[in-house]
Amino acid sequence: MRDESPNSWEARADAHSFYGFTDLPSVNERGAVVLTHGQGPYVFDVHGRQYLDANSGLWNMVAGFDHPGLAEAAKAQYDRFPGYHAFFGRMSDQTVMLSEKLVEVSPFERGKVFYTNSGSEANDTMVKMLWFLGGSEGHANKRKIITRKNGYHGVTAVSASMTGKPYNEVFGLPLDGFLHLTCPHYWREGREGESEADFTARLARELEEMIAREGADTIAGFFAEPVLGAGGVIPPPEGYFQAIQSVLRKHGIPLISDEVICGFGRTGAVWGAETYDFMPDAIISSKNLTAGYFPMGAVILGPELTDRLQAAADAIEEFPHGFTASGHPVGCAVALKAIDVILNEGLMENVRALTPKFEAGLNWLLENPNIGEARGKGLMGAVEAVRDKATKTPFEGHLSVSERIANTCTDHGLICRPLGQAVVLCPAFIMTEPQMDEMFEKLDAALRTVFKEVA
Repeated sequence: MRDESPNSWEARADAHSFYGFTDLPSVNERGAVVLTHGQGPYVFDVHGRQYLDANSGLWNMVAGFDHPGLAEAAKAQYDRFPGYHAFFGRMSDQTVMLSEKLVEVSPFERGKVFYTNSGSEANDTMVKMLWFLGGSEGHANKRKIITRKNGYHGVTAVSASMTGKPYNEVFGLPLDGFLHLTCPHYWREGREGESEADFTARLARELEEMIAREGADTIAGFFAEPVLGAGGVIPPPEGYFQAIQSVLRKHGIPLISDEVICGFGRTGAVWGAETYDFMPDAIISSKNLTAGYFPMGAVILGPELTDRLQAAADAIEEFPHGFTASGHPVGCAVALKAIDVILNEGLMENVRALTPKFEAGLNWLLENPNIGEARGKGLMGAVEAVRDKATKTPFEGHLSVSERIANTCTDHGLICRPLGQAVVLCPAFIMTEPQMDEMFEKLDAALRTVFKEVA
């Protein structure tokens, strides 16, 4: 509970920090958790309390909080060349090497990379690229962007408009021209008697109908996370991307895979597109790109978009877009090391090895009468709280059930994330089997405590 003394860390946080994406009643009652350091998948607060972080930071600290190689890569680059940009045809050698590596590990036979400071900026950049293409190729009205309800693509004005979350209404978003299809959540959105295959077919028809209604000549692109992350870890129904991509290809609409969360191993493959066997036209990367050790995002363009964007830029002799820290040499050095760590130090193998145990743990929690669904892919999962399992009836909103569960977990030394009525788990790739047991046991105890309170 919060320390009420005027000079406490909690009071100092309240006095000068404006909280984002934070349940303010919880912070008002409990105070902020102020952290000092981490070891492996654990973090420690100013009071010396230890927490197993089942969120791996914000999906991204996949190599843990004290990986010596990642810290050393940053230190060495700071000593060698601490900062630069990627404007005017000048960039660091690390930036060149990272671009080569990203194309090498991408599903594309060739391509080009554009750097940003976050996944939000990368999605924003990709939209500007598509708008640039429309104008340069004589299709000035080709500006509409299609995403899905409950999808998450960022917080800039453009990427928040892509994000299919009702909370963006408080900003007067989405902007005009951002269209949202049905969330591909079969358990919640499937109709009575509708099979998973029928659900997939209905979603493909919905896309076809939207394109017919809006006009294919007005649609610039379709963005999708392979697994919806901040929507509550929602894997697609069977055959979804094959059905969707068939419609998009028929109408010449690019498919952009937002791999900010899924990319670099979270689903058990390098890319979520690989997990679900589809070929995007471009990839959005961030988070695991640097294992959380530096803020960075990237747009990885496939061959066709590379050629078209290069031709459009050549026509006006530049691409008038960029960020001061794009392609930062320290960030690129860290990303090169992070990719090596994930792909060559056994982290991907550990994800695959732990996935059966992770799935078994989710299914164990599903035995609770107030857990309606357990879902996930690789090392990302969620359990959905319900008042009535048979009818899938959620708890009343004022009870803040998932927030209560997360707070109770925190009291027992476990950090997990509430999302709607769900609790999300996305542990670090270095997790051990005993640590996974600890995670599920503490979450189970919290579920039992809270469900007893709200029954």
